[in-house]
Amino acid sequence: MTTLPDTARRAITLALLAASLRPLGGPLDAQQVADTDYRAHVPAPAFPAGNGPLVLLDEAHTNFHTLDGRYLVFGRVLLQDGYRVQPNREPFSRAVLGKARVLVIANALNAVNAKEWKLPTPSAFTPAEVAAVRDWVRAGGSLLLIADHMPFPGAAHDLAEAFGIQMRNGFAYDSTRKISKFQYTRASGSLGTHAITTGRSPAERIDSVVAFTGQAFSVDAQGVQIMTLAKGTVVLEPTVAWQFDAGTPTEPGAGLLQGAVVPFGKGRVAVFGEAAMFSAQVTGAQRTPMGMNDPAAPQNAQFLLNVMHWLSGLLGP
Repeated sequence: MTTLPDTARRAITLALLAASLRPLGGPLDAQQVADTDYRAHVPAPAFPAGNGPLVLLDEAHTNFHTLDGRYLVFGRVLLQDGYRVQPNREPFSRAVLGKARVLVIANALNAVNAKEWKLPTPSAFTPAEVAAVRDWVRAGGSLLLIADHMPFPGAAHDLAEAFGIQMRNGFAYDSTRKISKFQYTRASGSLGTHAITTGRSPAERIDSVVAFTGQAFSVDAQGVQIMTLAKGTVVLEPTVAWQFDAGTPTEPGAGLLQGAVVPFGKGRVAVFGEAAMFSAQVTGAQRTPMGMNDPAAPQNAQFLLNVMHWLSGLLGP
């Protein structure tokens, strides 16, 4: 989940009050910041410290999540597991991508939407960048693509489509249109069976994952569902982020996804429609936890590691 820039907050607050909708961690709350006190439990690091594969986190495309900001803990967890983690602040090219084992893109934006989260939401990436990432993955690279609620799916649309992923530029909610914190479980069938949810050992088995709002997407026949939205879920597609009313376009969300993996040539793509689940943040005056530090999400940190293990080849196809 993400919150709006301060310049738009007052207008969005009024709209939310009128609609009687207050999403968890939404624009009525204080700025989201990294929970610097959070430490993940990583009892069996995958690699010796500092000797693991190189992970590049994109920071070249007006990204809402960066290593020195809301994805501080994301980077720390990977470092605990032995990965090398660096920010990427250059346009994507064959030369830039060639040094990485895994590319992570979290909530990229076109610069025109940096302060105004409203339609249109043009691509964050040039056609040349889309082609560079596509060709790099096809040749054996691994991509973790994360695009939260609107406007981020619009900004990621062209890149996602290159891998057979169709993103909805909206917000996922339950049938009451008031709850947007989703728990995916093995027991309910909403959490898929895959190497990512099985892990390398019983200690890494994932039975529950929590997401915080986000979007919904579908994948082509090659994709494998990991997190599937339940019956009654809806996708709201407003013109301006967080502004919902009776006329807001809406589509059923049941069967759409917030997590999936896609084999692509010699490479791998993991795509998620929610970003906070891979972070540890606090929001509001009460410093409410959101992400891996949420008591309701005790397995989110291991889930992140399992995703990275699959992308870096430690887990099977």
